[in-house]
Parts: sequence; C-alpha cells; structure tokens
Amino acid sequence: MMSDFSSAPSPWLIWKTRRYVVAFLGFFGFFTCYALRVNLSVAIVAMTELKNITLENGTTKLVKEFDWDSKIQGYVLSSFFYGYVVTPLVGGFAATKFGGRTVFGIGIGVTAFLTIITPFAVKSSVYLFIVVRILEGLFEGVTYPSMHAVWSKWAPPLERSKLAMIAVSGSYVGTVVAMPVCSLLATTLGWESIFYVFGAFGVLWSVLWMTLIAETPENDSSISQYELKYITQAINEHKTTPLEHIPWRSFFTSMPVWAIIVANFVENWGFYTTLTQVPTFMKYVLHFDMNSVGFVSSLPYLACSITVQLAGQLADFLRRRKIMTTTEVRKFLNCGAFVFQTIFMLLAAFLMTPVGTTICLTIAIGFGGMALAGFLVNHLDIAPQFASILFGISNSIGSVPGIISPILTGYIVTDTTSADQWRVVFYVASAIYIFGTLFYGFFASGELQSWASHKEEDDEKPDDKNGGGKANLSFQTDTF
Repeated sequence: MMSDFSSAPSPWLIWKTRRYVVAFLGFFGFFTCYALRVNLSVAIVAMTELKNITLENGTTKLVKEFDWDSKIQGYVLSSFFYGYVVTPLVGGFAATKFGGRTVFGIGIGVTAFLTIITPFAVKSSVYLFIVVRILEGLFEGVTYPSMHAVWSKWAPPLERSKLAMIAVSGSYVGTVVAMPVCSLLATTLGWESIFYVFGAFGVLWSVLWMTLIAETPENDSSISQYELKYITQAINEHKTTPLEHIPWRSFFTSMPVWAIIVANFVENWGFYTTLTQVPTFMKYVLHFDMNSVGFVSSLPYLACSITVQLAGQLADFLRRRKIMTTTEVRKFLNCGAFVFQTIFMLLAAFLMTPVGTTICLTIAIGFGGMALAGFLVNHLDIAPQFASILFGISNSIGSVPGIISPILTGYIVTDTTSADQWRVVFYVASAIYIFGTLFYGFFASGELQSWASHKEEDDEKPDDKNGGGKANLSFQTDTF
C-alpha cells in the first residue's frame, strides 16, 4: 500500500515525529539514571576527604566526616549493584505484562525519590546508606529491559540501532554532566546537595515521561496517521508469531545469547571500573584537585556519548545499504571496540601521567559506544518478541562487575596513592576485554533464531542483509 507522502512531516521537525520524541525523552531518562548512579562516585570523595574544622577553642584540625577505609568504600560503591543485578529480569517480565513505558517511568521515579532521602540515610548509619543504595539499584534495574519493550512497539526494524542509541547515549551524557556538576555542588553547597538536586530532577522527568509518552503508537493521540502507518507496517513485516511459552532452554543453550551476555559483562567491567574508581584514582594518583576531578573524570563519557551516536547511525547505514549483514555489523562494532579498549587501557596503565593517562582512558571508554551498537541492540535481532526478557538476563549477569569490580579494587588498591597497585586494576580490565573480543567474534549472530519464530521457513527465513527480515516497505526510511 502506497502512502500519501504529502502528509509526511518534515525531517527537520523532529518534535513532530513521535518515535523521536520517545527517543529524546528516553535520552533524558537514561541521563537521569546515570546521574543518579554516578553521583556517589564524586560525592564519596568529598565525604571522605580530610577537611579543616575549627574547634571551640579556636584551633583547627584535619578530620574526615566519614572515616571509611578503602574496603568499606568498595562495599558502599558496589551496594547499588546488589539490587541492580536482581531486577533486570523482573523488569523484562513486568514490561511485557504492564508495558515498557510504565515500568521505565516508575523505575526512575522511585530511584530519584530514594536519592533525595540519601543524605538522611548516610548520616544515620553506613548500613542504612547501603540499604538505600541497594533499593535504588532494585528500581533502576528495570529500566534498560523495559526500554527494549518500548522499542519493540515503537522502533521500525531498520531504525532500531539509531533510535536505541539516541536514547542510550543519555547514559553517557548524564555521566558527563553529573561529574563536574557534582564537584561544583560539593565545593559550593556541600555533598548533600548532590543528592537533592539530581533526585529532584529525576522526579520531574518521571512526571513528564508518564504524561507525554504513550505505551504504543496506536495509543498516542499526537501521532500523525502517516507515522502510525509507517511504524505498524514496518514492524508487522518483520513480526514473528508469538510463542505459547517462553523457551528458557533455548535461551541458555543458544551461543548467540551467550555472546550477548559475555559482551555485556565485559563492557560493564571496564565501564563500572572507571565509573566508580576513576574519581579516586585521579585525585590521589594523578593529583587533580576536587574541582577538577569531576570534569576530568567525565571526559571518557563525553567521548562515549559521541561515539554511541555515530555507531548507531553507522550500524543502520551499513545494514540498510546492504554493505554488511546484520551479523557482520554487530561483530565489527563490538569486537573492534573491545580491541581498541584493550590497547588504550594498557597504555593508560603504562603511562600514569595526568595528560597521557587521561587521554588513554578517554579513548578507551569512548570506544564503548561502538560496542553498544553491537551487543546492546543484538537482542532485537535474534528474538524481537523476547528482547526485554533476554536483555533482563544479559543485564543481570552483565551488572555483576558493578559488585565485583569496586570490591576487588578495594582489595588490590590498599594504598590509593600507589600507581603500581592501580596498574593491576587496568591489567585485569584489559584481559577481560580480550576474552570478550574472542567470544563475541566466534559466537555472535544477527539472524532471527529458529526458536524465536513459528513462521514457515519460506516466509520467515531472515534476509540478514536487511537486518533479519524483509525491508521492501512502501515508506521511505530516510524520510524521518
């Protein structure tokens, strides 16, 4: 059926294209997620640094407001992930039952509220503080799988990489903004303001998301008939017949699924190691002052926020023009990223100079954006109707580094000023990147898996050149 192209919105009027409105509000949702997650990495430096206080007799004394050693700090920084590893799978189920938009909005809103009450918990007890952080992780854990459920309804298959990367890049921009702003807030208004400001922002975002975004295009009163037809036709042409049950055995015996799980784990190991430890490393080894720590620590995520956008555009371009198959695109981006991350992580370990190490870490984490256009979208390639559940599985296992890495670092780096001890942390990350390159390179796939479809072979054998399905649409995908 041919469309009336006179009704098509201008490609420049992004705000009138509802799937891009979903992507951009999703961007600010992930922005909020990571601002709420990373705030502690900067706040803990201010909370535990030596400060001059004036006693009643007029003398000054150097003290720490919270005298936590490196091991306690490791447990505090990792506590968020105790909860986070539990709920991605729950989030995948909940998004399937109640809708991805609802679960995404509630997950971030509750996490934001818990952030607001964090200063009270910290001053009451370190154990209560850890409990609050665990609860934050529990609620934020549902966000990524629920957004996959949103894209299963809103994203035309040949725009999946682009739309998903627009949204997920908010994670890195949130980190970029949060780190220097946290440093500024800590030095001007006190560390408590970090939690109040970002918590309030998260609550406001949640209200806007729940008000402006519909669960499906069909339920959106603001969508044009042109866009509604385009989305539904594109998704229906790639749609598989829903299975009567969830093929758990197939999930865990599928090597392409395990390739995604391993890639998620590997990328998160490097990401969470730098996310939680770099502010401390830069202060005590590279000798940046508190005002500079947040800004310099944010540079790797600024690089990643750029590469993730470029990688998403590149992935869909290569698939749409049939330059590479979907499998080749995912492997090219994912494995290429891991190789460069290995190289620059090792260079950072050898240099240990303020300029050289900062540049190498920035490039290493920056290439993570390429990896996300590989494994992060891969669930939608191999099993679109189970994408939120598969993402829940991979993100649960992939979040384990958030627990292990800070604790392991706490035991390796007993002297925060020791460059040699920090080198070991970078060596471990490099070795894990190498393993991920080999595993994903051998076992990843971009094809629709046989256990994810009930269609007859003639009708549903994926044309991998077009991203796992037919792409002969009467709509122009470049119009938007």
